[in-house]
Amino acid sequence: MQTIMHPAFQEKLAVLAALLEYSRTLRAETRAKIGAPSYQVVSKGPAWDVVDMATDSVLGFAFSYQAALRFASAMEAGAASKRGIQ
Repeated sequence: MQTIMHPAFQEKLAVLAALLEYSRTLRAETRAKIGAPSYQVVSKGPAWDVVDMATDSVLGFAFSYQAALRFASAMEAGAASKRGIQ
């Protein structure tokens, strides 16, 4: 069964979606300006995921925190060399 959403609520959802997109864009621009890390290590149960913060996609995983950090550091170094930063 599908219900009909009140028009005022739909408007608020549209405004919220626009604000979230604006916030996502600003955060990405700020990270680019200050040179913040592009990859994050996130705990997922017994494993650790390495997540690309720009796209929120999982690039890899490891079963130890140290291995996940090494993988994230290697990804950062590869991204820096592609941008021409040593």
